Amino acid sequence: MYTLDTNAIIYYLKDDQAAVSFFDVATRSASPLYVSTITEVELFGFSSLNFPEFEAINQLLNTVTIIPLDSRVARIAGSLRRQYHVKVPDSIIAATALVTHTTLVTRNERDFRRIPDIALHVL
Repeated sequence: MYTLDTNAIIYYLKDDQAAVSFFDVATRSASPLYVSTITEVELFGFSSLNFPEFEAINQLLNTVTIIPLDSRVARIAGSLRRQYHVKVPDSIIAATALVTHTTLVTRNERDFRRIPDIALHVL
């Protein structure tokens, strides 16, 4: 079971070999994939997003479970931000992984390695 960081999805959509390989293995093994609502905001928030990119993001998000930002996730994210000085979006993504008891898939290990209880899969 995995939670996807925004950059993991971006690299997959850009056909990055490491990301594509990860998604292929995860799909074949039917591993549940989770995405935080903040990732959804980040993906659809790019100012230069064109219609084919919008459709690709939408199609991919239809294959994962989107975890809403509820009070439990928000409180854990606030604690992570306060304790480990991570940015708000990263704290929400990390909290999502912790709440779902999943491994966080990311290309940016630096943002999350300070959080001792989080399992990482670095692309």
